[in-house]
Amino acid sequence: METRPAPCDLEAAVPAGSGAATAAAAQQEAPAAKKVAEEEDPRLRWAFVRKVYAILSLQFALTAAVAATACLVRPIPRFFASGPPAAVWSTYIAILLSPLIVMFPMLKYREKHPRNLVLLAVFTLCCSLSIAVSASTTLGTVVLQATILTAAAVLGLTLFTFWGVKRGYDFTFTFPFLFACLVVLLVYIIIQVCFPLGRVAMTIYGVLATVVFSGFIVYDTNKLLKRHAYNQYVVAAISLYLDVINLFMAQMAISFQ
Repeated sequence: METRPAPCDLEAAVPAGSGAATAAAAQQEAPAAKKVAEEEDPRLRWAFVRKVYAILSLQFALTAAVAATACLVRPIPRFFASGPPAAVWSTYIAILLSPLIVMFPMLKYREKHPRNLVLLAVFTLCCSLSIAVSASTTLGTVVLQATILTAAAVLGLTLFTFWGVKRGYDFTFTFPFLFACLVVLLVYIIIQVCFPLGRVAMTIYGVLATVVFSGFIVYDTNKLLKRHAYNQYVVAAISLYLDVINLFMAQMAISFQ
């Protein structure tokens, strides 16, 4: 399961006496930001939405290309299936840690063009490697079924969110519930790794992860349409990309059973 990015960088520490002033300033800026969001030009918002979905399309194209290469080059799945355990596990750990390593500089320079796009491409490539390993060591029918189910779910959830936002609904209230569920999923998968509970446990994980990341797709699409500033296209693209990737992995866990 991939890690979701933090919404902002760690801020520098401030003196204790400035806490009240900072809180007061935040309270004064919040209504102004809300007013700006309500009075913005819809054409600018839809241009921003199109830009984010264009970036997402390139991310998914890169992921699909890397996964297809791993599936078609037979020595790759053969290595993970019957290679030396030390080499296989070292490769696994490197692939799993690489997105986390790239994420920190990517978030630091998320608004610095073009470095943000370069780091986003590297981050997407690192995430694609883990998808490629999973796809290359799984039956092709399972991968195809998971892909179709994920595409149908993403399309349906996106259309639903667009419809809800147009009708005036706001889905940001779901974040506390989704965050709590994400923590539970992380603990669950750690327990599963340390003390394997069998296929039934993975099926349960797949079902729970499907519900949670479906909720995150609605939440992040709502933020894309109503909350994100125009220079936050990298954060918006990362959030939705990880939502879809984790939903795909959840479908793989269910379909594999």
